[in-house]
Amino acid sequence: MNTMFGFFNLGGGEIILILAIILILFGAKKLPELAKGLGQGINEFKKATHNASEGLREAMAENPPTTPRRLASAKTSSTAVDSAISQVPPDATA
Repeated sequence: MNTMFGFFNLGGGEIILILAIILILFGAKKLPELAKGLGQGINEFKKATHNASEGLREAMAENPPTTPRRLASAKTSSTAVDSAISQVPPDATA
């Protein structure tokens, strides 16, 4: 089974019905023009995605990713909070 048609869960009868509706709507003379335009659009899309991915590859080659810096451990910040709390007089909290 074709994976594209399996994705949409279409059987043979549904595909024939869709093609017949398209034939009725656009007519036999317009179908080749529509198919040609669709093919050109797909080609342009493929070219654009290829150019974008090629540009991304070039940018990654020019600037390799740097290693991330580690943040300070949580102990130092909690120690600073604890020392600040211990400096507050007991009667100031009320």
